[in-house]
Amino acid sequence: MTKELIWVIGLLLVAVLLFASGRLRMDVVALLVIVAFVLSGTLTLQEATLGFSDPNVILIAALFVIGAGLVRTGVAITMGDWLIKMAGSSETRMLVLLMLTVAGLGAIMSSTGVVAIFIPVVLSVAAKMKRSPGRLMMPLSFAGLISGMLTLVATPPNLVVNSELVREGLKGFGFFDVTPIGLVTLVLGIGYMMIARFWLVTSQSESEALRHPRRSWQDLIRDYKLSGRARRLAVWPGSPLIGLRVDDLKLRERYGINVVGLERWRKFRRVMVPVSGTTEFRAQDILLVDISATDTDLREFLREQRLEPKILRGDYFSDRAQDVGLAEVLIVPDSSLAGKTLREITFRTRYDTSVVGLRRRGQLYEDSVIDLPLEQGDILLVIGDWKKIRLLQQQTHDVVMLNLPAEIDDVAPAHSQAPHAIFSLALMVAMMLTDEIPNAIAALIACLLMGKFRCLDMESAYRAIHWPSIILIVGMMPFALALQKTGGVTLIVNGLMGIAGGRSPHMMLLCLFVLCATIGLFISNTATAVLMAPIGVAAAHQMGVSPYPFTLIVAVAASAAFMTPVSSPVNTLVLGPGGYKFSDFVMVGVPFTLLIMVVSVVMVPVLFPF
Repeated sequence: MTKELIWVIGLLLVAVLLFASGRLRMDVVALLVIVAFVLSGTLTLQEATLGFSDPNVILIAALFVIGAGLVRTGVAITMGDWLIKMAGSSETRMLVLLMLTVAGLGAIMSSTGVVAIFIPVVLSVAAKMKRSPGRLMMPLSFAGLISGMLTLVATPPNLVVNSELVREGLKGFGFFDVTPIGLVTLVLGIGYMMIARFWLVTSQSESEALRHPRRSWQDLIRDYKLSGRARRLAVWPGSPLIGLRVDDLKLRERYGINVVGLERWRKFRRVMVPVSGTTEFRAQDILLVDISATDTDLREFLREQRLEPKILRGDYFSDRAQDVGLAEVLIVPDSSLAGKTLREITFRTRYDTSVVGLRRRGQLYEDSVIDLPLEQGDILLVIGDWKKIRLLQQQTHDVVMLNLPAEIDDVAPAHSQAPHAIFSLALMVAMMLTDEIPNAIAALIACLLMGKFRCLDMESAYRAIHWPSIILIVGMMPFALALQKTGGVTLIVNGLMGIAGGRSPHMMLLCLFVLCATIGLFISNTATAVLMAPIGVAAAHQMGVSPYPFTLIVAVAASAAFMTPVSSPVNTLVLGPGGYKFSDFVMVGVPFTLLIMVVSVVMVPVLFPF
């Protein structure tokens, strides 16, 4: 063993210990590794920083952006709502559906892409179920890894071992030859995660959420008794309101009617449009109004203005929380609003939001508040565009944002572009399936299309990338080259042949799995397969048995990268969102890897006899 190899192995051990201790951030450790390799002369600067130009790094960064696009357009939220609808309040049912869905999609497209897409879905689901994201993030990553065992094209290691067989003049694997092992692993994985999720420590934030849940739209509507005062009114053609602005009509002064929103046809569907003082009414608009008028005055108003009442269902408000915001604001001491009425302030014109409720000293004020002088300590319930509510939040000299409903977490500012986001995603998947376009380029094309369709802007795109995860992957890549340059990989492989070469084929399968899993801790599963596939074929020839079980065990072991957060990009992706430590993956991943090892050594010879 050379001094250079001792140095590389020592540096590797130090990095692993720092990961496990959590004393330094993982991305900082990764950068220190790059610096150490260059300063020691083990690798050149170009070799140590080669990961920054790696297509997989570009792919992962692009997938973060695509995931953000799905969130901003509401696609991810819709998928989460579907999962919640199917699972109900059962975390167990949610876990099963999540793993089945991710594994199914990952069987035909990049597992990294699937996991990146589902991360915002899981965050949304966890928030709505009041669970820690960590309870579902690791099942998500495990399902992504298991998906690589379901079809021949599910992951690069499968294609690598298949190519090695073809180079040897043998027939390659069929599309579904690996599927039986993948299905058994998936069933075991679901069952295992039913138990393992309880090993992950419940975060303090989850406990706080359970004790002090945030109020929702429905809570605010109930507390301010809005449902009894709200009406939907359709504007008929010929109505005298058409073409007039809200401020010009003075409906609240004349009739006790406050227009807080309206539904308008846009692109073949009705959407909720926030109302400002300059909003003009159009034919076929449906007005959402807050009524303080008597029934007699309301009937007279409807007749004069040619308006038709429409049904207002109980779930109307919460169904439109994506379009219109609701929030409580507090009048602060020395506020310029104190002592003035909403009419004097021209509140709607000034802030582009409408006041629909007021609480004073803990009591709800149920009469019209338009001419009520405001006092410090008054709590106003305002309704309007989410962007305008965010701007109101900045008016700290006059008001303080007291409460934003839980729905703010699910607001999709570009929800009207959801069809374009789905198209971009579908196009990316189609390009990946053809194998004609590199995955990284397919993902970049999807990112550019999302930008073109205004699914997200450049600022949002850059914010979406989880840079610590990118740096971690880049910093660990030099280890593969360093081990190869210093002879470390060759030394390990020769040792394997010395241990298992003269023993039974089952022992060789076991040793191949262990070696693949061990090497896969430090280098990518694709690189592991490239390295180990020729060894598996050579070992089979030396032992006089079929190479199929040996190459298949290499493919399965390469996908079984469950043991550390740096074993696979799939694990790295969920590290931050799940709030995991390095030790969490070791605690949960090692037992499952051992289980898959036993199952594989038993099943592979049954599928492909020696």
